Amino acid sequence: MFGNIMMWIWLAVVIVCVVVELLTTSLTTIWFAFSGVLMIFLAKTGLALQWQIIIFLAVASALMFVTRPLIMKKIKTTKTNVNALEDQEVLVTKTVSKFQKGEVKTKNGVIWNCVSENEEEIQKGSAAIVTKVDGNTLIIRAK
Repeated sequence: MFGNIMMWIWLAVVIVCVVVELLTTSLTTIWFAFSGVLMIFLAKTGLALQWQIIIFLAVASALMFVTRPLIMKKIKTTKTNVNALEDQEVLVTKTVSKFQKGEVKTKNGVIWNCVSENEEEIQKGSAAIVTKVDGNTLIIRAK
């Protein structure tokens, strides 16, 4: 009887983990879902609850720490929105100095506030490269 109840509990854990993974797409809770599927089958054997939990956590942790880094290397991500500005060439439209923000114009004509990556002065009319986006300010370096 206890094994049947645990099968339903593990099924609920699997469903919750899959839903969370679909919402976050971070490849973390999917490993707990895989481990939960294994636990559904182990629950039928009548294994004690504490062993089920230990096995669940051990298998999920092993899957996450071994396979997740391998999969993350294979997944190619494309920068979108503001992150697409990183490594892009921009035109300095207002001189950037150590103590004063400047302005740059991106390829699509948008003007952004900017600061120099290493606090060097970059003159108006110069080309620069965006190294990072910090809120609504671009961090740039001279080209």
